[in-house]
Amino acid sequence: MRILLLEDEYTLRISMVEFLEELGFTVDDYASGDDALDALFERSYDLILLDVKVPGINGFELLQTAREHGKTLPAIFITSLTDVDALAKGYRSGCCDYIKKPFDLIELQLRVEQALKSECFKTQEKAIELPNGYTYDTKKFVLCHEGEEIALTKTEKRMLELLIQNRGNVVTPEQFQEFVWGEAVDPANIRVQINKLRKKLSAGLITNVRGLGYRIDL
Repeated sequence: MRILLLEDEYTLRISMVEFLEELGFTVDDYASGDDALDALFERSYDLILLDVKVPGINGFELLQTAREHGKTLPAIFITSLTDVDALAKGYRSGCCDYIKKPFDLIELQLRVEQALKSECFKTQEKAIELPNGYTYDTKKFVLCHEGEEIALTKTEKRMLELLIQNRGNVVTPEQFQEFVWGEAVDPANIRVQINKLRKKLSAGLITNVRGLGYRIDL
């Protein structure tokens, strides 16, 4: 499998390349967003790893451009950004996950493996079909059941969005915390909010995977 890596910090980039190649991946690495974007349209990749603040086009803009041109491969942002609005922007541009700097290379391996087997959020899909007669409009961020819109709070919408992005895979409390709140949150509060969301939906749409988190099946 071939990975495109955009990272302008030389030492980190080389460490990532060596580590991923030891795992059997082929890695094309770039320090400039413009160079990475050119490469993305010149050859086929299975995954892209993107730093955000880089010379040339930034990581957010690169992924947005890729999605607008029909590139549906999974993408992971690697960044020191912690602002919740920045995180939301990245997810809505079509990324599967974030890795916050600094990070352990084993975490990189786990997140890469997860992204490659997941059904990542595809922003060019206007409507995503979900189990039990539900559809999710990715342009308006609206959930409908058999044509009727389901009223959700802002927090519920963000939790649902993360579940849909990772449909078929478990979303952990830590992932909810990062995406929805962007800061430390009492785990009990996360459970309360997810239970409120589940009560508004038909039984079985959001599955509780005991001890791990929650999942929407494909």
